[in-house]
Amino acid sequence: MKNLIRLTDHTPNDIYDIFKLTDEVQQGKYNNILKGKSIVLFFPNSSIRTRVTFEKGIYLLGGQPILFPTETLDKKEDIKDVCGYLNNWADLIIVRHQDIHLIEKMSMHSKVPIINAMTATNHPCEMLSDMYALSKIRKDFTKDKFLFCGVNGNIGLAWKEASDVMGFELEQCCGNGYEMDHITCHNNISKAITGKDIVCTDSLPASALDDFKDCQITTAIMEKANKGAILNPCPPFYRGEEVSDDVIESDYFVGYGFKKYLLEVQQAIMVYCLTH
Repeated sequence: MKNLIRLTDHTPNDIYDIFKLTDEVQQGKYNNILKGKSIVLFFPNSSIRTRVTFEKGIYLLGGQPILFPTETLDKKEDIKDVCGYLNNWADLIIVRHQDIHLIEKMSMHSKVPIINAMTATNHPCEMLSDMYALSKIRKDFTKDKFLFCGVNGNIGLAWKEASDVMGFELEQCCGNGYEMDHITCHNNISKAITGKDIVCTDSLPASALDDFKDCQITTAIMEKANKGAILNPCPPFYRGEEVSDDVIESDYFVGYGFKKYLLEVQQAIMVYCLTH
């Protein structure tokens, strides 16, 4: 039994094991692995992609999803006691909550695997899906040079977490005051994108739009990246803000195709946590 809370708790071999499991899921190898098992999920109402793919993934693997709103975990009841009861009935717990420390506390008291479906500081399932997608179109994505355009938030920190595990080179482009620690940062996109292969973005809070006016990704900007470079914006993205409308309509954009793997990768994560 293994948890998935931070990518940095795992090795590159662990990541490649999940990739192999994803291939096997696509071949139909684990269609009934969750038969007779109950998977408890805690998700906010605003979640779309992650929730849909987890719930559908559980169904396709033969399991029963039991969904609660995330606020259920914010009750007065001690999380140790919540887990004490869930240990009787749950076979796997999937949690989307702002506080990663709450998820870590759950893992201390849970007898079944805990999967982090997003916090305010990381998003490991999203990163595994994106890296798996990259592995299908790049010779060796760990040798690519990555640029993240966005604030010091959960998506940027998730890419930093992924780079720490897999060893790929990652830099950031952002407005002043939004820099992540221990990473090379740029404030001008024309300079930042030079020599890059993989460009990733995150949506911007309204209060940061003016600070990022020199960081928008356009088709003209992508033309300054390395030959064969791709744009992978984290959804939801907003045309005219962190990305231009024309670049989303260009061949640089790979977003839709990347996310098609989210279903199988999250199924593979569940298989991995239950079998390793």
